[in-house]
Amino acid sequence: MPVVTSDAGGVRTVRIDRPDAMNSLDTPTKVALRDALLAAADDDAVRCVVLTGTGRAFCVGQDLREHVRLQQTRDEALWRTVPEHYNPIALTLATMPKPVVAAVNGVAAGAGAAFAFAADLRIVAASGGFNLAFTAIALSADSGASWWLPRLVGAAKAKELLLMPRTVGAQEALELGLATEVVPDEDFPARVAEVAGRLAAGPTLAYGAVRRAVAYSATHGLEDSLAHEATLMDLTGASADHAAAVAAFLAKEKPVFEGR
Repeated sequence: MPVVTSDAGGVRTVRIDRPDAMNSLDTPTKVALRDALLAAADDDAVRCVVLTGTGRAFCVGQDLREHVRLQQTRDEALWRTVPEHYNPIALTLATMPKPVVAAVNGVAAGAGAAFAFAADLRIVAASGGFNLAFTAIALSADSGASWWLPRLVGAAKAKELLLMPRTVGAQEALELGLATEVVPDEDFPARVAEVAGRLAAGPTLAYGAVRRAVAYSATHGLEDSLAHEATLMDLTGASADHAAAVAAFLAKEKPVFEGR
């Protein structure tokens, strides 16, 4: 299978498993990744999702060997892949009602970088990095790169990285705001597990509401955003987790969240 999943303590790890191809995305991989993420989004037992890759790459985007073959045969699948695969993957990563961690174990290029940007947190191994490689092969950006990148680094830097693609190493990515944190390679798996475990033990409904609030405010004015926040506050205020948190506060105990 080109994508494998595993569960531990409420954390669903979705791993692109094509190390010999730098975890590039051929059609079977895109289908498997899309379906794995949709399943994780819909599973109430999953309270945090980790997206990562096997080997020395996180994901280098489209499998160019497949791309060339489809181009040479004029296969219409070449042009269906953005709406059928890339867009649903990016949208699911960004909108599922639970936190998403991109565990960037190596280079993330093209759509692979965009998928990482769609996550809430990007934990990057010291040997990892990002490359917005689209224009290097005379293509425009996809998978939400043009949406997330300016919000992470500003419009001017985003256009620089898109127009003149290069590999942004882990430390520079941290300085630019592309990485949440950079971890030595030897400490990377343990740190990812620690962060994901903390999120999985947290108030999942509240986390999902925060994701929705931040996304909504990016495209709406203050008045509408305040009204949206009020709606989400009603939702989370009526949750079992909020009641547990208040009771724990009064009892001077640490709350235990059930994610509802």
